[in-house]
Amino acid sequence: MPEREARRALHVGGQAVIEGVMMRSPTRLATAVRTPDGEVVVSAEFFVSLAKRHRLLGLPIVRGAVSLFETFMIAVKALNFSAEHAAGEGGEAGGGLSTLHMVLTVAGAFLLGLALFFYIPLKLTELAGFESGLAFNLVDGLIRLVFIVLYIILVSLWKEMRRIFEYHGAEHKTIFAFEAGEEVTPETVKGYPRMHPRCSTSFLLIVVIVSILVFMFFGRPENVGERLLRLAAVPVIAGLSYEVLRLSALPGVRRWLGFVFWPGIFLQRFTTREPSADQIEVAIAALEASLAETALDS
Repeated sequence: MPEREARRALHVGGQAVIEGVMMRSPTRLATAVRTPDGEVVVSAEFFVSLAKRHRLLGLPIVRGAVSLFETFMIAVKALNFSAEHAAGEGGEAGGGLSTLHMVLTVAGAFLLGLALFFYIPLKLTELAGFESGLAFNLVDGLIRLVFIVLYIILVSLWKEMRRIFEYHGAEHKTIFAFEAGEEVTPETVKGYPRMHPRCSTSFLLIVVIVSILVFMFFGRPENVGERLLRLAAVPVIAGLSYEVLRLSALPGVRRWLGFVFWPGIFLQRFTTREPSADQIEVAIAALEASLAETALDS
């Protein structure tokens, strides 16, 4: 298999953290952070998704729901590591939060997301008095879309978030250069786009569209049980959205259906910023650590 195709098949992903980047390959997680004294500190560990280890959890749609939960857990741990070292406190890599604390943090974030992006739009739509199931779900989805877009724009205006968005851009550019088969250096990475089709920003918009289509089958909720049923469908919506996001990364799909994913790419203009050379260096350090011991078919 040519190296370029082998690199794409690895499905390397990541996220920006405080003064750094987390990268994830199929077998390793790595977080690189620049400390106040200019040193780049890296934490790396072996990690294989539950979807890879258990056949049933690796089925389409199911693997998306599993991945969403794992992503939350990984994000909290990476942010914890970056907060420790970006502040110059040192300490043992990956320490700080206990497993129980991480689970509670993830559960709290998930419940807050459900309330803000599912429950509140549902209640607002009910107050509008729509009787038609079609009209109800279209308006419910539109309100959800407005909430998400406003949330992204408001967060982008938060001055303290600018450096994280710069690291977000560094993460995307580095992954693009890697997937293109380039030698990943600050010079080569700099020339690549900062918007990537597999970004979580695009994922949020896909979730909104998929939720509208799924909820069409539920009609207008009339009682508590039907409202709870909609909430129970969220993992299914996440799983379907994950499959759509995976498809969006295929060159053929992007070539012919790129317009479908354009809104998500456009919103990344708010959640990414052009990174500096030293920020790109941090992203490259995270990528290299995540790929250690990972073989490419040639």
